[in-house]
Amino acid sequence: MGTEAPTSEEVSSHPLSFTPRLLEKVWGGRRLAALGKRLERAGVGYGESWEIADLGVTSASGAGGGAMQSVVATGPLAGRGIGEAMSAVGGPRPFPLLIKYLDAAENLSVQVHPSVEAARRDSRAHLKTESWYVVEAEAGASLPFLYIGLKPGVTRQKFEAAARSGSVAGDGARHPVVDLMERIEARAGMCYTLPSGIVHALGAGVVVAEVQTPSDTTYRLFDWGRAGRELHMEVGLGSAFGVDGKPTVERAASAGPIAEGELCLRLAETPFYTIDEVRLLDGDEATVGFPCRFGGKRSGSVPVERGFVLMVMGGKGELAEAEGGFASVSLGKGATVYVPPGCAKGAVLRGGEGLRVLRVGVLGGAEEK
Repeated sequence: MGTEAPTSEEVSSHPLSFTPRLLEKVWGGRRLAALGKRLERAGVGYGESWEIADLGVTSASGAGGGAMQSVVATGPLAGRGIGEAMSAVGGPRPFPLLIKYLDAAENLSVQVHPSVEAARRDSRAHLKTESWYVVEAEAGASLPFLYIGLKPGVTRQKFEAAARSGSVAGDGARHPVVDLMERIEARAGMCYTLPSGIVHALGAGVVVAEVQTPSDTTYRLFDWGRAGRELHMEVGLGSAFGVDGKPTVERAASAGPIAEGELCLRLAETPFYTIDEVRLLDGDEATVGFPCRFGGKRSGSVPVERGFVLMVMGGKGELAEAEGGFASVSLGKGATVYVPPGCAKGAVLRGGEGLRVLRVGVLGGAEEK
């Protein structure tokens, strides 16, 4: 005997939590456990936790080439796929963002995502705008680094010569490729937004929350001497540099950290998503969709969100409906919840024990080629 589907009244204003999908990576570690993620195999490095995903296909070098589509973890839609769940609650289909956590115990490859021109040339390539929010930067003799963009004057010829100059084991900190890249000390609370076409790498010792458009098309340009992983030199260089030999993208936008005592700070604003950091004091209450201060320059009208994703960075709290329209949801470190448009206005965040939340506003569809 089958199970009857919940009625629209039961789910139309209900938040959604999904079962995380963890990926083993050669560069991964064990720190995702501190975010409440279940690391099933002992002694294995887990690099990614896919919190919300709706990809019909992935790249072979990313998530293995198959589909990666989230399944609802709790509530009246538990066990349903993300497509069915979004239809039920009035969310966008396909879901236009990919929400992750990354744990870099070792350096990620120096890589680039397809530029606009590269995506036009290859129907299998997809643009990827992504933002990194630094959750944790491992303390040591010095802070770990983020590698984002190239130093002034670096051309395709100069970069290619450095990348082909030989492999190096270990962290490769002084390899010629590294000397050509901008190195930024990774500080908790900072957010960096990387457009397609920028050369970048996540450095060892960093845990980030990653918000991105739904693509895992990645071209590796340098892999710190690791054996057995494919490089994508020609197609990658074609995305990283224009026909004039100059970088396609030189800089990434950054914002943060939020000031002590400040309620909310907008960290990123793109055509596809917004990111705000929200910090509620114990006992504070705020509607999920309340406006947040934005210090940057807007290129167009104020965006209209198609719901929100809440990623809990720390503390504890609660997501509730002012009129009792849905059962309250407990929020703890590492929790990720999608609040559909139909309940975003009535839903409230209640702070407790230093609640810190990344609020991701869901805007348009996937990036165009």
